Parts: sequence; C-alpha cells; structure tokens
Amino acid sequence: MHFGSVPTVGVDALTPEDFLLDVREDDEWEAGHAQGALHIPMSEFVARYGELTEAAPEDGKIYVLCRVGGRSAQVAQYLIQQGVDAVNVAGGMQAWEAAGRPVADGKGGVGTVI
Repeated sequence: MHFGSVPTVGVDALTPEDFLLDVREDDEWEAGHAQGALHIPMSEFVARYGELTEAAPEDGKIYVLCRVGGRSAQVAQYLIQQGVDAVNVAGGMQAWEAAGRPVADGKGGVGTVI
C-alpha cells in the first residue's frame, strides 16, 4: 500500500520491536502516544533531525506516526529523500488506539489520542 509514493503500512503490521517516530505536536504527544516512540514534532523536524539519527537503529526501518497519516507521510517522504528506510503508518495514532494498542500520556498514565 502506498500513500502517493510513500511506502505505507497499517498498525496491524507493527511489532513491539519496530522503531516508531511520532511527528505530532507537543500537546498531542502529552495527551497520548505509543510507549517507546521517539517524539519530534513535524514543525521542528528538520532542526532536530540529528536526534532521529542518534536514536534510530542503524539500517533499520523507521515507522512514522501522526494523528491520521498526513503529516507522517510528508516526514516519511523527507526521510526517504535522505536515504532513510522510512514507512508511513496509515491511520496514525487514531488507528493505533482503535486497534487496542496501548496509549500512554506524558505522566505515565493511560493516554488518549487528540
């Protein structure tokens, strides 16, 4: 499945070992996010790109999440242009939550997707 020319997967294809990058804004992240995901808001992404290269597994896939999949598709496309193996997650955090995957808030409790 492709979103434009960006490789795309559904939430059901993700495993706990996959490296997740959440590109939503801070308020969205604080309300609820996937445990263990790296958070770099799309609005700050290019400036903070080094954080991703430090945290991401070498030669591993990066699964990019936003709320529904639009912002993450843009970031995934940017990463692919940089030579990174990036994949957009269709449906984003809304699909993650709908699939019953755990959502954490910024305080260690149960989060919600906004």
